[in-house]
Amino acid sequence: MGMVQEFKEFALKGNMMDLAVGVIIGGAFGKIIDSLVKDVIMPLISWILGGEVDFTNMFLILGDNPNNIQTLEAAKEAGLNIFHYGNFITILINFILLAFVVFLLVKAMNNMRRKEEAAPEPEATPEDIELLREIRDQLKNRPQP
Repeated sequence: MGMVQEFKEFALKGNMMDLAVGVIIGGAFGKIIDSLVKDVIMPLISWILGGEVDFTNMFLILGDNPNNIQTLEAAKEAGLNIFHYGNFITILINFILLAFVVFLLVKAMNNMRRKEEAAPEPEATPEDIELLREIRDQLKNRPQP
């Protein structure tokens, strides 16, 4: 079998296609969750806390600061050694919120699955039981002598 034929069989297997669809849907779903965290949850948290929740401008200048620079942009332009911890804090908070939202979604999906599994369809009554029920009903409806 030729290499091209082997690759074709590999690429067109069901598992490979399922994986490709999963990656595409996962990427789109990731964008939805990211937007939910950045555009809905973070503004609500900022509003509850009474201000802007953005730590990206938090930094420490390591070493000398001869010009008494106070902004991150100016410190970067001056080439100072910066310990820029604020961006890490912001990304960490976003990750925790994102993970919590995904947890809630997975929990809701699992609850829906459990409800579907908990309500199995009733099994069909065997024919002999049905026949006995019909005979019983006919005997009940029969006129008494």
